[in-house]
Formats: sequence, structure tokens, C-alpha cells
Amino acid sequence: MATLKEKLYEKIEGWRPRTTRLLKEYGDVKVGDVTIKQVIGGMRGVKCLTTDISYLDPYEGIRFRGYTIPEVLEKLPKVPGAEMPYVEGFLYLLLTGDIPTEEDALMVAEEFKKRREVPSYVFDVLKAMPKDSHPMAMFATAIVAMQKESVFAQKYNEGISKMDYWEPMLEDALNLWSRIPEIAAFIYRWKYRDGDIIAPDPDLDMGGNFAHMMGIDKPYDDVARLYFILHSDHESGNVSAHTGHLVASALSDLYYSISAMLDGLAGPLHGLANQEVLRWIQGVMEKMGGKLPSEEEMKKFVWDTLNSGQVIPGFGHAVLRKTDPRYQAQREFCLKHLPDDEIFKYVDMLYKVVPPILQEHGKAKNPWPNVDAQSGVIQWYYGIKEYDFYTVLFGIGRSLGVATNIVWDRALGYPIERPKSITTDMMEEIAGIK
Repeated sequence: MATLKEKLYEKIEGWRPRTTRLLKEYGDVKVGDVTIKQVIGGMRGVKCLTTDISYLDPYEGIRFRGYTIPEVLEKLPKVPGAEMPYVEGFLYLLLTGDIPTEEDALMVAEEFKKRREVPSYVFDVLKAMPKDSHPMAMFATAIVAMQKESVFAQKYNEGISKMDYWEPMLEDALNLWSRIPEIAAFIYRWKYRDGDIIAPDPDLDMGGNFAHMMGIDKPYDDVARLYFILHSDHESGNVSAHTGHLVASALSDLYYSISAMLDGLAGPLHGLANQEVLRWIQGVMEKMGGKLPSEEEMKKFVWDTLNSGQVIPGFGHAVLRKTDPRYQAQREFCLKHLPDDEIFKYVDMLYKVVPPILQEHGKAKNPWPNVDAQSGVIQWYYGIKEYDFYTVLFGIGRSLGVATNIVWDRALGYPIERPKSITTDMMEEIAGIK
């Protein structure tokens, strides 16, 4: 069996000529035009990045290496006795583009076990921070604190060939992926469970070990596997993914890049949506007196909310034009494992009544629920009731796709990102105002 590194080398060598040919022979072919609205509006919709790891289709949702979410969950090898696939097997897919065998997934799992030990100084750094520090600040700090471990930084200083940059970057990625779950679980137990730390179990896979270190019984191991897979990547243009790409394009190593990625994810317009949805639903429950309303009562509440100028959190998406498959995957889990949970009953009713109302209301391009309408509910059910920690869980998953992208960025020799800015005067001239 070829090792992961050998498999990736084979893929990279086959891919490089494609990128080289596009640059040399078709470099001046236009991909699209940019409008003033896009220039001022945060570059939304501007086609100026490349990634082969995932693609967001408006009707099928995210495709990971060409596979839809239902296909990924079906085709990847499952952990014995579990419903969900190995996260390690999913990483094999992200890195190589190939559906792994169980042997491939176990190979990655064994790599993680060999690399799993977190340097003790990382825990010292976390313990030195105020207990009331935001968990995302702690998480980003812990990651950047490990920068001294970077194999890429060491090899770069030794004068490694540019064609080989991807190899030490892969080493950094494997080391980081293997350690991130323990760092996140430590932050949770240190901050919210009086420092009662649970040591990792070397015999468990990534998802199972994370659930163990969090101190949460089955089937939370499957929740972790599903959550990390669903949140792993989202093309390259969202804030967290783009920040990781951008920082790495300066040849900053993976620790700098992933720490920066987490800083972007921490913003309320990005990674905090799931906790805000849950908080809103709990507020609705309070307004309803704790009882489950009838559909008619819920419809009236939704209309009253919209007519007052407010939105229904968790519904709509900038790109998607159907129910988010990430939402659907979590919904199916809830229907099986927590169908009688009071919060999920509200989520279920909102799923039934909100889309038709939004369609009738006419202002939402996409009336369907997105991933954030469901994810916080599951975490709350299994005992993670600290809202601020939800983005840390998001960050674990997002590191999988972003780090994979960075490995491939270095393999294909993508340059430093440097878009050109223009002034407001220039735009007024282009628009014919001046």
C-alpha cells in the first residue's frame, strides 16, 4: 500500500502540468468581469480564487472533491460500530481526491496516533491566560504557540526547493490535525469543567477520541465525526478559508495560517451564526411560555417577526438555493437520536413553516434552512451549553479543508495574493459621474 505522502506525490506530479499549461497558454483568457458593486461589496461573487478541494453548488450544496455530502457519508469507510465515517478517511479524500479504503483510513489514523502528543508548553500557555478569555482566543493562541514546531519553517530556512514546499507543509498539517482535538478538548475542560482534564485514548479514532476527551458518551463520537466533516471546507472565498489561504500565500507556515483562520472564524458575521440561531430559538421558546406552539401559532410568530423588520436566523444562504445538505444530514441525525427533544421540536416546526412564509414574503432569495439552523441544537442536547465554544468546534472542522488547500497551494506553486485597489474617485470616473 502506498503511503499517504507517496499517493499525494503521484497526484501532485499529475496535476502540475495542468496548472502550468493554463498559465502559459491561456493566462490572458478572461474568467469574468468585475462590477463596482463587487468592488465595494467585499468582492462577493468575484471569480478570482482557485481550489479543487470543495465547490459550492447552488442546488447540490458543497461537493467535496466532486462528491456531494450524501455521497461522502455513504461512500467513506465507517468506524466499526458507528454510523459516521472516519474523519481520517475523509481527510484522505480531501488530500488525494480518491475515496479511501478502510485500510487507507486506518493508515491516516495511525499517522495521527504517532503525532498526537501536544507539547507541554501549549498547555502552560493556555493555563497562563485568564480563565474568562474567549475560547477562540485561547484556541488561536495555542495554535500559533506551536509555530516553533513547524517543519516547513525549518526546511525553508535550510533552503528547500520551491517544488518541494508541499512536503513539509503536509508534515505540519498532519501534526496539527492530530493535535487540534486534544487542544480544543483541553480548553473546554479547563475553562468550563474546573480543569478536570481527560487524557486522550490512543486506541480511538479522531472523532471517538475527541468525544472521550470531552467526557461525553456515545453517540457524541458520531456527532463529532459528522460535525468536523460538514464544517471542513466551503470553497475558498469565505473569511476563514480565504484568511488561511492569504496568510499562507506569504509562505507563512501552517501554524500562523490556521491561527489566522481561527481569528477570522471568530467574527460574528462568520462562525458565530450557530450559537445566535440557538439563542434565538430559546428566546422563541421563552416567548411561547415553554410549550410547543401549534403550526398556526408559529406561523403567526414568524409573520410578526418579519413584519417588524427582523429576520429568521438560520434561513437563507448567499449561494445555496435549496435546503443546505449539511442541515439535512444533521436533521436526519436528530430525527433518529433526539426526536423528542424540546428544542429540536421547535427546529422541526420552523423547518416546516418558515420556507413557505419566506417565499410568500418575497424578500429571501433562498427561503431554506442553512447548516447553522441545526448544529447548535445538537451540541446543546449533548451537554455543550456554552455558546462561545461552538465556534471552536467549527474551527476544528474548518482546519481540515483549509490546511488541505494550503498543502495543494504550495504543491502547485500559487503565488502571494496581491489584489489591486482603486480609489473612490477612480470608480466615479468609471461610472461616468465625473
